[in-house]
Amino acid sequence: MGKFTYKEEVSNWKWDIPEKYNIGYDVIDKHAEGKNKDKIALLWEDSKGNSKKFTFGEMKSLSNKFGNVLKNLGFKKGERFLIRLPNIPEFQISFIGGVKIGAVPIPSSVMFREHEIEYRINDSKSKAVITTSKYALEVNKIKDKCPTLKHVIIVDDAKDDELSYDDLMKDSSEFLKLEETSSSDMAFFCYTSGTTGNPKGAVHLHRWVPGNDPSVLYWQNAGGDDIIGHTGDLSWIFPLGNGFLYPWRWGITMFVYDGKFNAERWYELIEKYKITNLASVPTAYRMFVTIKDAEKKYDLSSLKHCISAGEPLNPEVIKKWREMFGLEIYDGIGMTEVMVYLSNMRDMDIKPGSCGRPQPGHTCAVIDKDGNPLPPGEPGMLAVKKTDPGLFKEYWNKPEKTSNSFKNEWFLSGDVLYQDEDGYFWFSGRDDDLIMASGYRISPFEVESAIISHPDVLECAVVASPDDIRGVIVKAFVILHDKNKASDELVKDIQEHTKKVAAPYKYPREIEFVEELPKTQSGKIKRKVLRELEKEKKGI
Repeated sequence: MGKFTYKEEVSNWKWDIPEKYNIGYDVIDKHAEGKNKDKIALLWEDSKGNSKKFTFGEMKSLSNKFGNVLKNLGFKKGERFLIRLPNIPEFQISFIGGVKIGAVPIPSSVMFREHEIEYRINDSKSKAVITTSKYALEVNKIKDKCPTLKHVIIVDDAKDDELSYDDLMKDSSEFLKLEETSSSDMAFFCYTSGTTGNPKGAVHLHRWVPGNDPSVLYWQNAGGDDIIGHTGDLSWIFPLGNGFLYPWRWGITMFVYDGKFNAERWYELIEKYKITNLASVPTAYRMFVTIKDAEKKYDLSSLKHCISAGEPLNPEVIKKWREMFGLEIYDGIGMTEVMVYLSNMRDMDIKPGSCGRPQPGHTCAVIDKDGNPLPPGEPGMLAVKKTDPGLFKEYWNKPEKTSNSFKNEWFLSGDVLYQDEDGYFWFSGRDDDLIMASGYRISPFEVESAIISHPDVLECAVVASPDDIRGVIVKAFVILHDKNKASDELVKDIQEHTKKVAAPYKYPREIEFVEELPKTQSGKIKRKVLRELEKEKKGI
């Protein structure tokens, strides 16, 4: 790629999104029917060292087969199914097979517990779940409470009342008639947490993939013979886009790892697979730079471009990474509803700590409560033009919440930022109380609900607390029924209890027992007060 001139690219950018468009055809079939048929689409390895690779041609055949699996089960355009899979190739195969026939995949974390799965199935009225025998345990416990759930497809060892993925695929044709979808048809949705109430399903359209071309071209700086590695789980929208669908639209090879993140293991994988573009989160980069002499132990000469998102990346890590490997980390900011729309980009001067500028094609502004753009230096709500093709359409079955997220011509992100005189944006915090920790957006409401279900807990409040390694961690302030029970043992017990009730990544890494919580006159907990106290306590 030639040198990138920001102003020139912004003024020259034109969206090219056809009216008739299908994600499955665009990211797989067009390559399989052309010169990239035998090009490697996916390199895969797991924590045991097992590995596989798939060409675009093979991916076309396999996703066609899964499309026929769904058709044979009676799936029609617009009907939903839940993907509850780790980072295994069947994730991509089932997702692509679904969108090819106009069905709607819903990626979900394998860490979700029964009530979290039950809510998503019932809210979306999903007809099927595809999972593994290990992760089917929670599904089987709640399937009787899910009237629309007709099929549980098991990728490995299916039981009597479950469907075997292998058997279904064996009996399916690799020739598939694709559904004629338009770019404005529903493609998939991902659930996003709020500060109150249940998670919301952010509905994305088929145009979401080409609507994020600037992300691949300018932020990720990928193309040609690059190999992209993303350290995240495909069920999360950042890896789903930048670690799967966006690069495949451009015929770029992806590396996917199925295993718990470990910095030294990932150094080995970058070296082994000659990864050129790394995508990760601040927590991972903070762990990467703690490995002593990593730049001497590992050959990372293939690596040329690194991006980060999920939460702001502190300048110290950017500096340390540059010292170790001579590479920048290009920070970006996004969310489930609109992905990464602001970022640092190749050939652009980086201001460490800034989340950069709007990518070409995206129009962003800092606005006040009335929807009016604010001058440089004044903090306000970050907003994105509602005509943006990468923007979600709506929250599933929640018209009021959808309506509340738009003001005038803008989508309101919920992030508070300010813009400097050079047009760079700087993150200040969340307008609401969502916690951004280890690459996850965590709802205090969900964690508090899990903690309060412990028999010794009367009330609690959950906030983000500063942490040297993770950036922030989840901290809980807990009021007990009997304050005399407070102990280190009870802290551990509440933590383990939370892991069982909610997804384990949501558990409070710190718990402080208190006798009262700061509240408004109406009884609402003042989480902002608690956050400020934590900052003072930890010298931030």
